[in-house]
Amino acid sequence: MRIILYTGKGGVGKTSISAATALKSARQGLKTLVVSTDPAHSLGDSLDMRLSPEPVEVEKNLWAQEIDSIHEVEKGWGQVQEYLTTLFTAKTIKDITTEELTVFPGMEDLLSLLRILEYYKNRTFDVIIIDCAPTGETLALLSFPDMLRWWMDKLFPIKRKAIKVVRPIVEPMLGVPMPTDGVMGEVEKIYNQLDEMRKILSDREVTSIRIVVNPEKMVIKEAQRSFTYLNIYDYNVDAVVVNRVIPDNVTDDYFKVWKDIQVRYKEMIKDSFSPIPIYYAPLFEKEVLGLEMLTRMGEEVFKKENPVKINYNIRTQQVKKEKDEYIMDIYMPFTEKKELSLNQKGDELIIKVGAVKRTITLPRTLLGLSVAGAKFEDETLKVRFGGKKNE
Repeated sequence: MRIILYTGKGGVGKTSISAATALKSARQGLKTLVVSTDPAHSLGDSLDMRLSPEPVEVEKNLWAQEIDSIHEVEKGWGQVQEYLTTLFTAKTIKDITTEELTVFPGMEDLLSLLRILEYYKNRTFDVIIIDCAPTGETLALLSFPDMLRWWMDKLFPIKRKAIKVVRPIVEPMLGVPMPTDGVMGEVEKIYNQLDEMRKILSDREVTSIRIVVNPEKMVIKEAQRSFTYLNIYDYNVDAVVVNRVIPDNVTDDYFKVWKDIQVRYKEMIKDSFSPIPIYYAPLFEKEVLGLEMLTRMGEEVFKKENPVKINYNIRTQQVKKEKDEYIMDIYMPFTEKKELSLNQKGDELIIKVGAVKRTITLPRTLLGLSVAGAKFEDETLKVRFGGKKNE
């Protein structure tokens, strides 16, 4: 089974590329789902048809879906939704509907992952193409399992025990209900599902991320930053798709300046992301809407290639032994040394690049060892682990 996520700056054409990839995949005979996780859905517009929160058949072997938070909450959250509703209405809040109360920021990310996990475990489809929200939201989606894992490992057991103790005192005193053990159990179940999803997203034989860019400076800069962050999380970026490239046969004087600019930025993209394969989609003479135009786009981008094959699969993190020490290498392109900070807390390595922080649970090989030093060279952070922590 294959899972492919398309990400990039808002407005670069992720939805069109996602739909075109899915359409070409389906016409190869693969049972394919294209799903939008962006709250501002445009997948239905791209396919020129009405979609729903459940998969809708577009044509043979092709389904499309737009994740809807309220629908997913009603379908799968059971006791958690009931508790949140009771909690928020305990103080007679009457001007907001129950549905609005039980959908909080980031819910789309969480629910999207749970739904994709369901499809993966049931082998409902051969290929799932995910039309992600703009870059920032995508990074939040991909980091969600890691963040929740930390909270569940460190705080959840304590909070669950504490709630049992204080419930009889707090509920009458504050007049608000405390979560029951059933609610906490459901939260734990959701956590376990997200932990499963984290493993699937990290499985380079299953999941690939593809970055969509336009040949424009601001778009490329954001793509470089997201590429750095994706490498920190060790996700596999297997392709870059350059969209809206002015074709060579366009000779109008008006476009000459733009073509010259694009030539320069196409070189910048090649220098930035090589050896990752780069695909190109032209600026068409009309909007890419409907199956006919999406078919054209798929043919232009992938030609005779299989659109869902793994194009590139080189690990960005590795651990090697050198004499009495271990070296952990983390590939971090487009990063400046001054942006980097590094910390070790117990068996966790905390790396910060600018505003993005990742906590890496150290592999078994490095458990019990302390950081002996670190250096950043050739776009790679090299962390040395030496003596035991109690030495």
